[in-house]
Amino acid sequence: MPKHLVRVSDGDRDRVVQRIQWAFTEGRLTSEELDERLERALTATSDGDLMPAVAGLPDDRIEDVVQLKSTSGRIRRAGEWSVPRVLRIESKYGGVVLDLSQAVVDYPEIEIELRLQYGSATIVLPSGATVNADGARSEWGDVICKVPGRARPGRLHVRVTGELTYGRLKIRYSRKWRESR
Repeated sequence: MPKHLVRVSDGDRDRVVQRIQWAFTEGRLTSEELDERLERALTATSDGDLMPAVAGLPDDRIEDVVQLKSTSGRIRRAGEWSVPRVLRIESKYGGVVLDLSQAVVDYPEIEIELRLQYGSATIVLPSGATVNADGARSEWGDVICKVPGRARPGRLHVRVTGELTYGRLKIRYSRKWRESR
């Protein structure tokens, strides 16, 4: 089936809407162009309908991507660190701790891809953030998510994908936030 006839999903529309909104906040669109493009994106039923909504905008595939690798050491990020749009982590024997509770995140949605062979991972999110961990798998461990999965407008949404062959993935809010509730 030709691509311009492929039916779009709500997720496809949401990504295009985010791209249009981002272009507006960067000053690439006027408010009239924003309204016109958003209407086109929200009423699109096929890929062919979506394409004109993003025509002339920067390609969103040129992303802020950071790759972290370790053979046997621990990968840890905490405090006020800058979080990229896509974070790819590979480790053969080490564990991973990503604390986003005080991090600087410039995107409404980020992706964390984990490729861990023998280590476990913990992801700590700021209050109100959501996460979709459906793409994360563990052959001999657990995937434990204590955070809501449905994206909320105006809140950080994290997509976690990848494999932890012999490790466990735990996603939670900061303990400080839970204690202050």
